[in-house]
Amino acid sequence: MIHVNRITITPETSLSDSIKVLHEGGYRIALVIDNNGKLLGTLTDGDVRRALISHYSMSDPVDRVMNIKPITININDDSSDAFMLMKSKSLLHIPVIDDNKVLIGLETIQDLIAQKKFDNPVFLMAGGFGKRLKPLTDNIPKPLLNIGGKPILETILLQFIESGFYNFYISTHYKAEMIRNHFGDGSQWGVNIKYIHEIKPLGTAGSLGLLPKNLPDLPVLMMNGDILTRVDFSSLLDFHKKSLGIATMCVREYDFQVPYGVVESEESVVKDIVEKPVHNFFVNAGIYVLNPEILKDVQEATYLDMPNLLSQNISNGKKINMFPIYEYWLDIGQKEQYLLANKDFNLDN
Repeated sequence: MIHVNRITITPETSLSDSIKVLHEGGYRIALVIDNNGKLLGTLTDGDVRRALISHYSMSDPVDRVMNIKPITININDDSSDAFMLMKSKSLLHIPVIDDNKVLIGLETIQDLIAQKKFDNPVFLMAGGFGKRLKPLTDNIPKPLLNIGGKPILETILLQFIESGFYNFYISTHYKAEMIRNHFGDGSQWGVNIKYIHEIKPLGTAGSLGLLPKNLPDLPVLMMNGDILTRVDFSSLLDFHKKSLGIATMCVREYDFQVPYGVVESEESVVKDIVEKPVHNFFVNAGIYVLNPEILKDVQEATYLDMPNLLSQNISNGKKINMFPIYEYWLDIGQKEQYLLANKDFNLDN
């Protein structure tokens, strides 16, 4: 059982501060207690993302979004019973309380089973020309540009490996041989890497049609090779499975402020003037989970962009879910983002 001093918060703790505890604590859960140590609720990654979808503010207190009816075990319960309960409920951890509901500790399934491995294929898109980063990409493909001492794509690969993934496909086109030479077959990292080469550019989804037809019957994780993020890929896959859609698209909240006073009217009558309003949108973050059935919609060697593929399935009545990213996320599209990423990752090292 784990002592929980690092992962306890109060009901008044802001959502922003709660997220820090959630991730810095190392157990992907924060436990909400009162002044007497009584367990009032829990906060997990899923609770945070549901709050973001509902547009809660980061300054809102955690008691507005926490789970007020968490599954718990008693300090006197047998550990084998706790394990079976966690397995049956797909729980990573479970709070331990006494007869007065005072928090005693936390049991984790990690202490009971070996680290989980995911057989799901991971498809990394690395075929773009990186035109907006010229001249940096004149002699090297964008995914091999160094940030924080290693290529962008290597950072992405290592994050997936740390999450338990080992079966990789990399899509190539521009200067493909440089990417192949750097990553090889993946054996230096103890994983498998195979390459999908686009003879001509096929868009952000077209290369899905070039994947082998004998992939395991599991969701495929797909990610652009020019994105840096600290999203938890295992949490993403778990969210996708529970959401029961054929695809999940990661999204990022984007704020746009109108630089003028906006006039609200009815015909020719002014009803209100809103000075420089801010509008909130969710934008595509370039990370997806795709069920095998959606891959069948992609014809081999045919140009197709991901928004079009997802829109086609939405039009056909298929369920597409979104997974909000609140962690670090940066699309290395232009020199400004490239310089910012180097600054961010150098600070981390």
